[in-house]
Amino acid sequence: MADVRLTTPSYLVLGIIDKLGEATPYDVKVEAARTVAHFWAMPHAQVYAQCDRLVDAGLLSEIRQTSGRNRRLMKLTGAGEEALAEWLADPSFVPVEARERGILKLWFGARPEVLAPVQFAEHRSVLADYEELEETVGSLLTSGQREALEFGIRYERMMLDFWQWVEQRGS
Repeated sequence: MADVRLTTPSYLVLGIIDKLGEATPYDVKVEAARTVAHFWAMPHAQVYAQCDRLVDAGLLSEIRQTSGRNRRLMKLTGAGEEALAEWLADPSFVPVEARERGILKLWFGARPEVLAPVQFAEHRSVLADYEELEETVGSLLTSGQREALEFGIRYERMMLDFWQWVEQRGS
């Protein structure tokens, strides 16, 4: 088992495979896009690289299917379960990196009167999607999933308030 430094993307892969029970790298990619991509984007290539690293580190076991497409089916090992459990139990704070492209554009001199209306409309659209998700499947979500959805709703409401403020300052 190799000694590997685990990163948030590592734990994302471990967490998804844990939830699914077993998965191929493609399954992890699809599940990440379906579930956590709204608040944690991860490039597809990084999913495959993380899977390889975690297998090499002994945190995932891998079985190659001999029929069909020769897919790699992975499961958490005991060490993988332990690493995920330790990470979930760790309450450490890491500051948020918002990575809002519109904010970066403001910093470098974009015109608020041009930028703000578009940003406002896009954030309103995302908020509508989250609110629809809350209405349609909210009762089916686990407590943690519901809290993550609530974060998304509150974040989008805050962004609407922010862009409205930006637009009004420019008037």
